[in-house]
Amino acid sequence: MAETSPIIVWIRRDLRLSDHGALSAAEATGRPVIPVFIRDNLVDGLGAAPKWRLGLGIAKFAEALEAKGMRLILRSGSARDVLEALAKQTGASAVFWMRAYDPQSVQRDTDVKAALKDRGIEAQSFAGHLLFEPWSVQTKQGGFYKVFTPFWREARTHAVAVPLRAPSNLRAPETWPESEAFEDWHLGAAMRRGADVVLPYVRLGEAAAQGRLGAFIASKVADYGEHRDLPAEDGTSGLSENLSLGEISPAQCWQAGRRAMEEGKPGAETFLKELVWREFAYHLMWHTPHLLTDNWRQEWQVFPWNEDARRAEVKAWQQGRTGIPFVDAGLREMYVTGRMHNRVRMIVGSYLTKHLLCHWKIGQRWFEDCLIDWDPASNAMGWQWVAGSGPDASPYFRVFNPATQREKFDPQRVFVDRWIAEGRKSPTPEALSYFEAIPERWGMRASDAYPEPIVALDEGRKRALGAYENKGF
Repeated sequence: MAETSPIIVWIRRDLRLSDHGALSAAEATGRPVIPVFIRDNLVDGLGAAPKWRLGLGIAKFAEALEAKGMRLILRSGSARDVLEALAKQTGASAVFWMRAYDPQSVQRDTDVKAALKDRGIEAQSFAGHLLFEPWSVQTKQGGFYKVFTPFWREARTHAVAVPLRAPSNLRAPETWPESEAFEDWHLGAAMRRGADVVLPYVRLGEAAAQGRLGAFIASKVADYGEHRDLPAEDGTSGLSENLSLGEISPAQCWQAGRRAMEEGKPGAETFLKELVWREFAYHLMWHTPHLLTDNWRQEWQVFPWNEDARRAEVKAWQQGRTGIPFVDAGLREMYVTGRMHNRVRMIVGSYLTKHLLCHWKIGQRWFEDCLIDWDPASNAMGWQWVAGSGPDASPYFRVFNPATQREKFDPQRVFVDRWIAEGRKSPTPEALSYFEAIPERWGMRASDAYPEPIVALDEGRKRALGAYENKGF
């Protein structure tokens, strides 16, 4: 029976056909394949924008499977219960899936694997969400890296697996099990009216991701080192959205970047470093999972951050009404597009954690709710890095000045003017879209006066430096 019984392929954040180890392994057996996506508590716990974007990705991936003569079965409930029931119903003797690395997923997957094996069901997990398994890049002493530069030097010596082709001969079961209706899941409900505003900025599915990568390598990667810090320029790959849901694999991005570097395109190595920075975040999340929930550096436990997200200055920050144009523009970009330029993320994060002395967890949670490219490891490490409490942080006492950063990276105010409407006779369509995306209860209008700074930049900097000094940092 095991030689002819179906294999269940549990789909998670790996919404692609190519370079998909679990699908390829299942195809190689010649046995029927039943792809399933499970709406469990981890899915239900996602923020508004990530959950909405996940829903779009699931629907697109289902279309790709249908084009192969397959289906994506949808089920809700505990992953363990769903898989056990589905295996019993279909006679499946194996379950394959692609690995996840955050603590909640690891615990869930460990429990599922043990339960399936207890029932005599084969359970296999496959690599592919990362370039390197987190335990495979080690220091000479056998430990894990805590600083990026030596991690990069070591990681670049490791071979990256050649991406797998898309399955061409997936075998469907004779009878498909019943599936829940996708429209009944309402994964985008919390986005409300913002969904229509963000949707035009989404690049959905595997084909779009591959197109994005190809266009970037062809026309942008050469100048990536200079243009990636300019928020008014379309100088980045934009692939964070697709990488977060596995619509493209990091190995596919790496191989394209390596080819570009070998062709002498000067920005290609910087692109590879950014891919490895993502790896570094996962490396640290695996070895020190408290990165997601607590100060990575224990000495920061005593730092007097404000932890009350209801305070007026936090609300002003969330609404893009701080009175600091570069900060506000970044937050508004996030509301309209679902993403925020990386340089601007640093400025926005620094302002919250240093000028306003608010805990990085407030920002982390806000981004968890608002970003369509949300990623647990990158989000946590980014916030802790800019706050100074995390690994490989810039000197903790460095306080980014949003005004001088704007002068350096947006000297003509193109980015700022694109996203801020107040005080302008002819606001851009993007700036006006912000007022269509935000909750109506905020009561904001483009005709409002632009606010005065809630905290003067020099005052906020002095306050932050004083807090560091008083705590002996």
